Amino acid sequence: MEELKNYGHQHPLLMLNEEQLLGNGNGVVDCSRCGEKVSAPCFSCVECCGFYLHKTCAQAPLELNHPFHRHHPLVLLQNPPSSYTRCVCAFCDETCEKFIYHCSCGLDFHIKCALFTFNIAERNLKELEHVALEDPSFSSKNDGGNLGKCFACWEPLAMYTYFSLDCGFNLHKKCAELPLKLNHLCHRKHPLVLQFNSELLSCKTCLVTQERGFVYGCSPCELAIHIDCASPLPVIEDHQHSFTLFWRQNPFICDACGTEGHHVAFTCGTCSIMVHKKCISLPRIIQQACHVHRVFHTFFFHKEYFESLNCILCYEVVDTEHGSYFCADCNVIFHVNCALEEKACYCIVSQENEDDKSLDIPVNSITKVLETNDAGEATVIEHCEHKHYLMLSDKISEHGDKCCDGCLLLISAKFYHCLRCDFFLHKSCAELPKKKLFPKHSCYGKPFSGPKPFILTSDCMFKCVLCRYLSNGFSYECNECGDQICLRCPDLVLQDAVKISGHKHRLLFYYGNYEGQCSSCGRDLSYGASRCKDCNFHLCHLCALRPTRVRHKCDQHILALTYDKVNDYAKYHYCDICEKERDPKHWFYYCETCDTSVHVDCVLGKYSFIKLGSTYNEGNHEHPLTFVKKIHYYPECVKCGKRCEDLSLKCAELGCNYIAHWKCRYRW
Repeated sequence: MEELKNYGHQHPLLMLNEEQLLGNGNGVVDCSRCGEKVSAPCFSCVECCGFYLHKTCAQAPLELNHPFHRHHPLVLLQNPPSSYTRCVCAFCDETCEKFIYHCSCGLDFHIKCALFTFNIAERNLKELEHVALEDPSFSSKNDGGNLGKCFACWEPLAMYTYFSLDCGFNLHKKCAELPLKLNHLCHRKHPLVLQFNSELLSCKTCLVTQERGFVYGCSPCELAIHIDCASPLPVIEDHQHSFTLFWRQNPFICDACGTEGHHVAFTCGTCSIMVHKKCISLPRIIQQACHVHRVFHTFFFHKEYFESLNCILCYEVVDTEHGSYFCADCNVIFHVNCALEEKACYCIVSQENEDDKSLDIPVNSITKVLETNDAGEATVIEHCEHKHYLMLSDKISEHGDKCCDGCLLLISAKFYHCLRCDFFLHKSCAELPKKKLFPKHSCYGKPFSGPKPFILTSDCMFKCVLCRYLSNGFSYECNECGDQICLRCPDLVLQDAVKISGHKHRLLFYYGNYEGQCSSCGRDLSYGASRCKDCNFHLCHLCALRPTRVRHKCDQHILALTYDKVNDYAKYHYCDICEKERDPKHWFYYCETCDTSVHVDCVLGKYSFIKLGSTYNEGNHEHPLTFVKKIHYYPECVKCGKRCEDLSLKCAELGCNYIAHWKCRYRW
């Protein structure tokens, strides 16, 4: 037995062959350096303390001058640097837990990955000589292309012939045989050298940064090119016709996406188009989270088909002489890169389901029309959410300040009402469909998979997932996850532009992280905003939904949402409810008759969209409960013993004195 004293262990080590390894009863043990299963020949501690090393790990040099990283040596460390929260191998992208090769510039490798890539650079491929090759065209292991990616080029393993996964590495055969230097048309000053992308340079041709594996680079020029971008396939079949590789010195505009490309282009002579490599396989049909219908990719469009050529995501003009995604039903158009920017916001539709529009069929919530007027309007109806007939009216004064039981806003214009009970619906709320598709909704924890059907529901307390207000009006409830949306929010969610009374232009909804302050309330904007493209005007989601007319006990008249300061006297800039100072630049509610000015939040509070007097049947009380607020003698809450001066639930049964704060019964 060969004896060896080795770095990292206090006892001498003995070399074992396979028979000796099995004879020790230790046929399956892990290497104390790389953590992989040990196979003979290997080293074992003479004191039998359970320390084992692969022969290659035992003989690994303390410092490695790697041909793919010539700037600094790689130093063998027993543990990752203490400043790391997680150490990741720059070759296989897996976590390194102990014994790593580390470089001061931030590169880290497993021992086996550092030595394996060193052998590739030195053309020493003995450990791959007897490894089987898998042809992705015939391999039973292909599993639909879900094998992972090659550690060298980080393209899908199933794209080319690869070494069997039994070798411990994901590697294409061609990537093990790459030339170490390359003279390339896109960079004629210096040869390109195969190396690790330690400086995280973006590829000169596709502009994408590859953090792991190999690239061809020129250090003096700080330039990198991906392996596949340096030597793409000359002909690609992914179109009605073949695309052919065409090297260019000058930039070009891609006909598929309309953006600039560099050096590597693919052309279709039949169609006279030139595209990026990545645009060859653009999905033809996608479902985008910002539009209810499927959208189709096209290479060009005649302008007369569209009323507006603005992309509905960025609101910039789409050049229809180049590629875009469009919806022919709605005259909606997207830039290709806008539509595909966030993987979580679209899904690909197979061409077999191209014509499937089963989800688009609306279901009317008016179940029966009993009478109509001369104009064809339904004057008496049956509605799916109410048990009595409803009659059309426009006489608001006859009913006082009533709220719509659907959206909980004051009734206005035409509305339906019940002659037998205190039930009112705006005509627009009554005509809403029983089922509505919400394209922007993703059920919690699940990837976006297309529009979700929401069903119109009522008679329950809920918190709207968009405006976060509690309500007992109508809601749209997701069929899959149970999320509920109040009737005030869908217009903002489903429309790409909204018109509000407080601004002369239409407001466009911008998605994603957004910096700035709301012009209505002054709060910082975080995710998404309704913005005027022509003015420096921004609204948060809540302010875009503010009701224009409200009723409050502070004034006998209806208060109107007001957008401009009514007068310039500082003494008037106070709220008549809380008596605190009011910022004259922010929106407020105002009564012109009484000159009453109040903060928006003071009027709306937390419970503005709960109908007082309505019945609440949930919970464990034996009788139905009614919503009340500050009733005349302020009884004590049965839960906390304090006076019921806020929203409360009172028993509707005569003789039962049960009353409790809403917040004491339920913590929403």
